[in-house]
Amino acid sequence: MDYSAINWLAVGAATLIGFAIGFVWYGPLFGKSWMESVGMDEESVKKANMKKVFGISLILQFIMAYCLAMFFYGDPEAASQITAGSGAFYGFLAGFGWVATALSVNALYEQKSFKYMLINGGYWILTFTLMGLILGAWK
Repeated sequence: MDYSAINWLAVGAATLIGFAIGFVWYGPLFGKSWMESVGMDEESVKKANMKKVFGISLILQFIMAYCLAMFFYGDPEAASQITAGSGAFYGFLAGFGWVATALSVNALYEQKSFKYMLINGGYWILTFTLMGLILGAWK
C-alpha cells in the first residue's frame, strides 16, 4: 500500500470538521435533547475537564480522518477514482454502515433511547460524510 498520496492538509481539515459539526450538533441543534438522553445537565457539563475532552477528541478525530484517507488513497489505482461525490458517499457508508450501527448496538444493550441513537448516529453519519467529501475533493 502506498500512502504517499494522502493530503495532510485535507486530513487536518477533515479532523476539524468534526469539531465544527459537533459544536452545532451538540449545542444549538440537539444539545438539550442529547443531555436529557444521557442524563446530564448544564452543571455536570461545567464540571467536566473540557481540555481533556477536546484534546483526546481531537486526536481521535484525526485518527478517524487518517484511516478514512488510507481507505481512499492506499491503492494508487483506486485513489485516482476518488472524487468529492464518491468520497462523500463512502464517508456516508462508513458513518452509517459501521459507526452509527455499532453505536446503536451498544445503545440497545445499554438501554438507551431511540432519540439517543438518532442524535449520536446522525452526528457520525454527517461527520464521516463531510470528512469523505473533503478527502475526496482535496487531493
